[in-house]
Amino acid sequence: MKKLLLSSIIVIVGFTFIGRLSYLQLFRFSPDQILDDPAIKKIYDYPERGYIYDRNGELMVGNQPAYDVMVIPREVKPLDTLEFCQLLGVDKPTFIKKMKKARTYSPRLPSVLVPQLSKEDYARLQEKMRHFEGFYIQKRSLRFYTTNSSANVLGYISEVNEWDLDNNPYYVAGELKGRTGVEKQYEEILRGRKGVKHIQKDRFNRDIGPYKGGKLDTLPEQGKELRITIDKKLQEYGERLMHGKHGGVVAIEPKTGEILTMISGPTYDPSLLVGRQRSKNYSKLHYDSISKPLFDRSISFEKEPGSPFKTLNALVALQEGVIEPSTKFRCYNGFYVGSQKKGCHCGGGMRDMNSGIYQSCNAYFAGTFRKIYGKFQTTDEGMDVWEKHIESFGLGNYLGTDLPTGRPGRIPGKEFYDRWYGDGRWSSSTIISNSIGQGEVAATPLQLANMTAAIANRGYYYTPHILKSIGNTGGIDPKYTEPHYTTIDRKHFEPVVEGMANVYKYGTARWVQIPDINIAGKTGTVENFTRIDGEKVQLTDNSVFVAFAPVENPKIALAVYIENGYYGSRYAGHIASLLIEKYLKGKITRKDLEKRMLEKTLEHEYAKPLSGEPFKINEYVW
Repeated sequence: MKKLLLSSIIVIVGFTFIGRLSYLQLFRFSPDQILDDPAIKKIYDYPERGYIYDRNGELMVGNQPAYDVMVIPREVKPLDTLEFCQLLGVDKPTFIKKMKKARTYSPRLPSVLVPQLSKEDYARLQEKMRHFEGFYIQKRSLRFYTTNSSANVLGYISEVNEWDLDNNPYYVAGELKGRTGVEKQYEEILRGRKGVKHIQKDRFNRDIGPYKGGKLDTLPEQGKELRITIDKKLQEYGERLMHGKHGGVVAIEPKTGEILTMISGPTYDPSLLVGRQRSKNYSKLHYDSISKPLFDRSISFEKEPGSPFKTLNALVALQEGVIEPSTKFRCYNGFYVGSQKKGCHCGGGMRDMNSGIYQSCNAYFAGTFRKIYGKFQTTDEGMDVWEKHIESFGLGNYLGTDLPTGRPGRIPGKEFYDRWYGDGRWSSSTIISNSIGQGEVAATPLQLANMTAAIANRGYYYTPHILKSIGNTGGIDPKYTEPHYTTIDRKHFEPVVEGMANVYKYGTARWVQIPDINIAGKTGTVENFTRIDGEKVQLTDNSVFVAFAPVENPKIALAVYIENGYYGSRYAGHIASLLIEKYLKGKITRKDLEKRMLEKTLEHEYAKPLSGEPFKINEYVW
């Protein structure tokens, strides 16, 4: 009886264990469980990152093979550390530090020990890897650039950090991830999906074949190709023109909102941030506090827009019915705020809207600004109306672009001035500098280009964007195809556009006309101040220019902002006209102007006591 009872207990316990194990295997098994199984090794198969093409189908970013030395700490056997370090090209302290980091991450999961070996290093090392247990070489792809431009647009990729690992379960140590630009914005599309193989090990830690016959293994999915809106040739040409100059240039196709070029100067060759010298080069770029090549001036540089902003004040005044195009104001070579005279360089006399725009008369727009506020019973009410109109052109906000960085600019409202002066203690005369685009108004080159596109379209714009299509399937977000209408009626744009066209015919840009192309533009000369040792110091003016062409059927709208660039047509206007001609004609007819802009630099301005030494690209490691 006892033997029967004992046998029954053993049988029951046995069936219980078998049933439980079967249940766990068949019904409760999760692929994540194998991460905790030391008898199973995971090997990742990384896909190629998606290629990036320009708007015309020209390749901008591809891939090149690279090789990482991987380590699984628990599998490492005693080795000749000195010999191994010599083969890897690292010193012993670095090797020890990296091994410690890998062990901290996981003793049984692979970590990158030495990233991005060259083909030559790989060939030399491969035949000797069998002597170093626990180490192996893993192939991956790095970025390869067919252009030395567009670094701020394309962005760069780098190894994931601890924050990435903690916040995104997709990544494992040693993987690469987009950090800026298109690489960051469209990371999930470009990276594809890595494949994985599960290898079963025996009790002696030897590989014995695929786990479950490879049923849980997955193949890698290559990243999708992207076509971006940038015109590669125009971008390259623009960056050449910006050599030795600090500032931003943005050009937009008005009918679509597609960004044709987005230039930040000074810039750098994107190839600098690829390969084993990436970290050294990044440090040098990052700590260049004078040129700030990593700072994208095209979308993050917020400064007073200057005289191009006058066009918006004219449009607001027309919409509010406080002036007509024929309304005139007298310029006394300036205008008065109380007993204080503010200067103007238009030559003085009576000005209507047309001559006020093309001669850039400060007095005309100061009078216009006062008329806007004079319509309303209170300054607060006038400010609310003015602010609403100005913001309808995309100023003072982030615009909703598909760019991962950028600044909102500033359109000050009544709350801003109440904090500064006190409620009821300011008027239109207090903020009269906003009438000419100085004062507290600030905008980025992207916002100025978008504002110009809205004028070119006579009252609407599309959200500026950088993505044209994903592969051959489109894939663009519908929000980029929906027009945004300003608060200004279409009929009011024609007199302003006429004045901008006359800027080229009779006005401040008459020296930079392009044969056979009708252009509407506006120059800007922005006073430039800073503080040195606590004192306000005036620097050389900033040069600003906005334009669109052709006037009758606009295909390009752009803004050029040059720090310390003197008056508007001197640098910004010349560069803008060359870019327009290059885009519309495909060639440059004014070779003397082109030669001058390519050779002229403003390094002497930036080398003044405030600025230090100019940026030199050859300081960086290739």
